[in-house]
Amino acid sequence: MKKLKVVLVEDEEIVLRELENTINWESLGMEVVATASDGLEGEKKIRAYLPDIVVTDIKLPGKDGLKMIEDAAVTNGIILSGYTDFEYTKRAIQLGVFDYIEKPVDDNELINVLSKLRTRIDEEEKDIDSISSSGMIKLKENVSNHSVSMAIEYINRNYAKQITLSDIARETKLSESHLSSLFKAETGINFLQYLNAVRINKASSLLRGTAMNISEIAAETGFPSPGYFTKIFKRFRNETPTEFRNSDEEV
Repeated sequence: MKKLKVVLVEDEEIVLRELENTINWESLGMEVVATASDGLEGEKKIRAYLPDIVVTDIKLPGKDGLKMIEDAAVTNGIILSGYTDFEYTKRAIQLGVFDYIEKPVDDNELINVLSKLRTRIDEEEKDIDSISSSGMIKLKENVSNHSVSMAIEYINRNYAKQITLSDIARETKLSESHLSSLFKAETGINFLQYLNAVRINKASSLLRGTAMNISEIAAETGFPSPGYFTKIFKRFRNETPTEFRNSDEEV
């Protein structure tokens, strides 16, 4: 079982150490690779370590947890908060946060959420394996559901922007949960996987058809940083963008 990398961000030192030391991360197939006590430091650690999961408080010095998650393009976030503010919850949902746990944190609740997230990540990896290719990733575009067809068209038009499921839900006039279920049923993968696959296809063409550098291609295809672009590219193609470009030159 692949060990997942975790970054913990919490400004209360006691809580941070409890999270790090009382959870049996090994048994979950996870490893805490870094910790941070404020949002700015947290963002730096996330960009440096490219974790699979980020567990963070919302109220942080420097930059709040939700803004940190957004700016660092976190794909699997778990929010901890002593506040039950609806706007925070709504924003967390828009950013694709996996779950929202109230403080004080119950270890068993956190372990349960982490286990569910582990299952989802493993399932998503299988979905990606099923569409991965050394050439262009094959994506289903001709679908029977009109709303999903609209969603695919929206992705193809706006992949270079920072779009979310909530953006497309507004476009299709469906709830996010309903659209998410329809999208997976019609395409075989979820919205974020599809969006990233479209981006990887565009990036692959640029890698082999232009002299643009990695940073330029990342920006051109909607990835928030070269490091995140490299991480997602390797997940889909099992090689880095540079390796992909060099393999074409060797042929």
